[in-house]
Amino acid sequence: MNGSKQKIFDLLTICRKAGRMTMGFDSVKESILTGKAKLVLLASDISAKTEKEVRFFADKNSAEVHTIPVTIAEVEFGTGRKAGVMGICDEGFAKKINELLRQ
Repeated sequence: MNGSKQKIFDLLTICRKAGRMTMGFDSVKESILTGKAKLVLLASDISAKTEKEVRFFADKNSAEVHTIPVTIAEVEFGTGRKAGVMGICDEGFAKKINELLRQ
């Protein structure tokens, strides 16, 4: 893993442990619709249909969406939960992850 990818992964792990992340399509969709999701992250290997649906809800509710260079298997290994869609429900975590994605 390169440095930026590792930092994003570390932040995801901390965010999950802090209880500021929702995981899985249904949970993330709910957090988008209620305005809790500040940032939505998609694993690099999710299906095109899932990505299209997530982006549809995010666009309607002005949530930012990024595809990150992490696979579903890597997410599962790092967080202990298999998910390709993650919602970051904390402004600070969302800001820091955005900064890392721009590097």
